[in-house]
Amino acid sequence: MSYIRGFASDNNASVHPAVMQALAEANTGHAVGYGDDTLTRKAQAMFKQEFGSQTETFFVYNGTGANVIAIQALAQSFQAVICARTAHINVDECGAPEKLSGCKLLPIESKDGKITAAQIEQYMHGFGFEHHVQPRVVSITQATELGTIYTIDEVKDIADYVHQRGLYLHMDGARIANAAAALNCSLAETSIKAGVDVLSFGGTKNGLMFGEAVVFANADLAQHVKYIRKQSTQLHSKMRYIAAQFIALLTNDLWKQNALHANSMATLLAAKVQDIQGVELTQAVVSNGVFAKLPRTIIEDLQSEFFFYVWDEQRDEVRWMTSFDTHEEDIEQFVQTLKNKLGIEEE
Repeated sequence: MSYIRGFASDNNASVHPAVMQALAEANTGHAVGYGDDTLTRKAQAMFKQEFGSQTETFFVYNGTGANVIAIQALAQSFQAVICARTAHINVDECGAPEKLSGCKLLPIESKDGKITAAQIEQYMHGFGFEHHVQPRVVSITQATELGTIYTIDEVKDIADYVHQRGLYLHMDGARIANAAAALNCSLAETSIKAGVDVLSFGGTKNGLMFGEAVVFANADLAQHVKYIRKQSTQLHSKMRYIAAQFIALLTNDLWKQNALHANSMATLLAAKVQDIQGVELTQAVVSNGVFAKLPRTIIEDLQSEFFFYVWDEQRDEVRWMTSFDTHEEDIEQFVQTLKNKLGIEEE
């Protein structure tokens, strides 16, 4: 069965053939459950090679679970997490981080999805005062929910600021592959090596069927995570199937190949629509997301042929996401359909 191809989300993409093959190869015989198997040990060793021998990695089902576990490992219920207003943990996780960790989220307004040390300063008060929630974690997203990217120096600046004040830095890396590919750096250079304490490492948006990873900068931070993961219902019994996918993703930098293609497709899409009358790009296109304002009258009709989401209803701003399996033909057909809806005739 085939479904309409569109630009709604990289979650809608298929599973990469190499990942599907890895799942098939893992699907033989019996293996001890809950991570005590050879594939899980191999995947964890590959993560140490990628992020550093001192790191500890835990596999989970999904991105929300990864973020919740990271926050629970870093903070207690009377403490707070500072993040961008647009952050996934603040907007798209149905309150799960607050419900399960007990921590209050303290949002910061941001036009491009990024926050700075200067903006974090507004919450640096009330320490030791029992009537105030206590700031403990700063959470940033790489690439951001608006498709923008923190440079390595920007991550380092935030990390230094946070650590000087006794806080931790968490990175929601659901699309860290796209960010690292755009920056032409390793996954570690834009996260753990830049000072991130805990990384939610995304796989599903970059070719996996399911599964994410939580990478801790050191074992001390991960001291109680195996219990937190179980209590958070994120401990997968047949762990080898998550591990096998990550082995495929990390082998020969498949993560980077997938991300580079997705990014290039977003760049192509932006280039083809930027000069169309009636289309206004609202964010710099540096990863695999294109944000644009359209005439309200055409949005629903256009969605019926190429599925995508409206990002901001009040501003008529839409989001178009590309993925590792986006084809140039998809973009050509979409752009032509867009022009037709706008009443633009080819010369």
